[in-house]
Amino acid sequence: MPVISAPYAFNEGDLYVDLESICGHPLYLKCEAFNFAGSIKLKAANEMVENAERDGILKADSVLVESSSGNLGVALSMIAASKGYRFLCVTDSRCNLSTRLLMEALGSEVHIVADQDENGGFLGTRIEYVRSLCASDDRYVWLSQYTNAGNWTAHYRTTAPEIARRFPELDVLFVGAGTTGTLMGCARYFREWHRPVRIVAVDAAGSVAFGGEPGRRMIPGLGMSMRPPLLDESFVDEVIRVEEPDTIRMCHRMARHGFLFGGSTGTVVSGATDWLSRHDAGDLTAVAIAPDLGERYLDTIYQTNWLQDLYGDQVLATEDGNPLPVTGDDDEVLDVRDTAPSKPLPREPKSASRAPARRRSST
Repeated sequence: MPVISAPYAFNEGDLYVDLESICGHPLYLKCEAFNFAGSIKLKAANEMVENAERDGILKADSVLVESSSGNLGVALSMIAASKGYRFLCVTDSRCNLSTRLLMEALGSEVHIVADQDENGGFLGTRIEYVRSLCASDDRYVWLSQYTNAGNWTAHYRTTAPEIARRFPELDVLFVGAGTTGTLMGCARYFREWHRPVRIVAVDAAGSVAFGGEPGRRMIPGLGMSMRPPLLDESFVDEVIRVEEPDTIRMCHRMARHGFLFGGSTGTVVSGATDWLSRHDAGDLTAVAIAPDLGERYLDTIYQTNWLQDLYGDQVLATEDGNPLPVTGDDDEVLDVRDTAPSKPLPREPKSASRAPARRRSST
């Protein structure tokens, strides 16, 4: 094992889970959570911060600011703490409480927006808040994961080559779509590869990333309430949309086999399983990317009250009508309103609200 002095210097990128016994189809799951940030977002965060430092955008007195539903915020919190920067994460009420507390434990400030944008989501509100901060004080530096080429370049340089080395006969790759950084980096790499690889994007139902009508989304990580600026659909062969109850059922299905994964992973695996069931997949080499693990979802998708409150008593019912056993107990979940609000950073715009998060919302 390596000896490191910076937390971002370690990232295990060569661990795969064979899911055939769980999903009933040949599928390898690339696990991206084994680093000190706990998710695939460490790669993009590293790339964007290093580029900003190289270009002279980040200085000693800079305050990093970014809009994030959770995982990128944790990755930037860790990097900022290690490098001595201040960091403000602008998120919304869908952000898991454990994720917020983790960012604050690393010394970051967390601002939660409560007002929805015109699409019924929070992303537009988050971005407007970030823009107003940057206009109010030139010490704020917004990396903008939604438009920053470093977001996809990181996966072009790391994630895709890691898969290619392990699976030189790869046929189909399933990638979750949020900002589409992972999707675009991998798709661009395999477009140039020695053999054709089918790129299947997996999106959350209710997301408008690939068009369609917006709908309620309660699980953070995948999906967008606007078209991702990084997205180039010419690199994508197919798009699958997964309903949140299917995400939840897949997460619990894997947990019953000892693998506790997050909501993004449940969505990707559910979409991949559906695709493989509709195709002659016996001779295909198929890989899906798991962005994170499940510990940060214990008070949401693995908690009985949260599930029943939002999706009804039958959300975990199997095809034969019998329920899957539910992880977690019936105790009430600590609401983010029960925690003290974060202290504001200097010179925040007076017009920006700092309302507490709501437990339930639409996006």
